[in-house]
Amino acid sequence: MTWLGQKSDPEPVRPIPPAAATSPHVAPPPIAREAAATVQPTKVAGIGRSVHVKGELTGNADLAIEGKVEGTIALNGYNVTIAPTGHVAAEIRAKSVVVGGQVTGSISAEERVEVTATGSLVGDVRAPRVVLADGARFKGRIDMDTKSGPGALVAAPAASRVMGNTSTAHDEAHAYASATKG
Repeated sequence: MTWLGQKSDPEPVRPIPPAAATSPHVAPPPIAREAAATVQPTKVAGIGRSVHVKGELTGNADLAIEGKVEGTIALNGYNVTIAPTGHVAAEIRAKSVVVGGQVTGSISAEERVEVTATGSLVGDVRAPRVVLADGARFKGRIDMDTKSGPGALVAAPAASRVMGNTSTAHDEAHAYASATKG
């Protein structure tokens, strides 16, 4: 700033800081095999809308079906999901099955079978847990016998444990009503 004709002081020269020393890029240490084995991405195989499969499907991955499948699906230990666009005419054996499309054939699951509101199932179901969502279409028999098969330790509803019959939901409700009458 100038004061009555005086020249302003020149701005002091600021030293330029030395450039940071660059170190060579060091790669991170490799992940131990044990840690890498536990962090595996989920494997999901898919059958697209335009795909039509006839025959036997087996494998070691979860399966999502958007197209058509005829035959058998045996994915013991893995999950099968039928999308709303999926059409399956097959016997299905899997860990769990979610039906969002149309299925004609029996389903045997180790853990659970679910028919969603958009799902339609014509066939018999055998699983320790069965879910029929509001709006789901189902025609067939349900066997929730937990005394045999891989899901043997899954607890049955109290009424069925008392009566010892878990073959169908209708029989369960009838047996429970009979037991509470007298």
